[in-house]
Amino acid sequence: MKPENLESPIRFCLYARKSSEDDERQAMSIESQVKEMSQLVEKEGLLIKEIRRESHSAKQSGQRPIFSQLLKDIQSGVFTGILTWAPDRLSRNAGDLGMLVDMMDMGKLQQIRTFSQSFSNNPNEKFLLMILCSQAKLENDNRGINVKRGIRAKCEMGWRPGIAPLGYMNRAFGGKKDIIVDPDRAPLIQELFHRVAEYGQSGRTIKKWLDKAGFTNRSGKKTTLSQIYIILKNPFYYGKFYYGKELYVGSHKPLISEEIFQKVKKQLVIPRKVKWGSKSFAFKNLFKCASCGSSLTGEEKFRRRLDGSVRRHVYYHCSRQINYDCPERYISENDLAGQLITLVDQINFEEITVSEKFQGMLLDYQRVTGEILRQKGINSENSITDLKSFATYVLREGTHKEKSDFIRGLPIQFYLRDRVLTNNCDTFSKVEI
Repeated sequence: MKPENLESPIRFCLYARKSSEDDERQAMSIESQVKEMSQLVEKEGLLIKEIRRESHSAKQSGQRPIFSQLLKDIQSGVFTGILTWAPDRLSRNAGDLGMLVDMMDMGKLQQIRTFSQSFSNNPNEKFLLMILCSQAKLENDNRGINVKRGIRAKCEMGWRPGIAPLGYMNRAFGGKKDIIVDPDRAPLIQELFHRVAEYGQSGRTIKKWLDKAGFTNRSGKKTTLSQIYIILKNPFYYGKFYYGKELYVGSHKPLISEEIFQKVKKQLVIPRKVKWGSKSFAFKNLFKCASCGSSLTGEEKFRRRLDGSVRRHVYYHCSRQINYDCPERYISENDLAGQLITLVDQINFEEITVSEKFQGMLLDYQRVTGEILRQKGINSENSITDLKSFATYVLREGTHKEKSDFIRGLPIQFYLRDRVLTNNCDTFSKVEI
């Protein structure tokens, strides 16, 4: 007598799958699979409880949500059979194939039916199923190797795979594909390289020029600063290209010479005289620009004298974080410190509260100067005079850190416009951004 579960009709789920990837473009569409298998159902009187469709690759195990749910439903007894067009619709990898065979061994999956074959819990039929699915996996693996070999051969012929960079266009004719010059964008790309190589123009300057010239990317939008730097660093424009880590000689027409590209490369290199971020500026980010509200940043310049010595100059200017076209001009550190001394001299320190760190610096200064004055027989108890003389000392003779700590200790925000420092921003009219 047969077990009761084999006497009942097999409850099939019709599973149709199609991937949009290159390896399955010749496979039958999902609806065609459903139509053909429905005819088989009607012809043989099979019990179909549900039809499930999925558009997903079967190369990797556990990546198909609908198929994974189907396996769970078989495990729980909702279905006892699978109806599909061909074995490779179920699996192209060892993981999914192993789960199907395991469910057959456990008696959960009684039968897999395809358009021309049937596989049940029988050693020979399971072995055939594994061979057919393994053959599909072998085809995938070989196809991957062949694709890589084809791409490598294409690179060696001088044709870069993928979308051509801005300034070029992909072209297909007569069954062949190549890359040609974009007549609209190429002249501006050439001019872009020359502006950087010959005149040292910055990326922001180039962007403003390209925007004014109406240059756009393929989506019709203005090029971003990062896209401009990608163009400037791409060897494709002088006739070579990288694919992976290999550098190939291209068969496309170069827009610039290698000499121009190397000049641009030198312009893009940031000198590493000091570690990035290690430069010290006494007043950096302490003052605000009265025109746009950005912080002031520092910059150093080196000038060679007639006697051959080099002198360092420090300047401060608007960082232009809020308004890139801010009109504020540079001011030297010496001029800035001189104006600070004048402003500090005008502050009524009896009406403001300074930080504890500021007070500590002042006490240290008072102890040192008091001792010097006592040695000279001078008695000074005027704390306000001491504070102002301390401010003058710090701003003229102090270290960068002492100057910075001094300004931070004052509960006052200083502003700069037209090289004039003030503690009252209302005296200046704002520039609309």
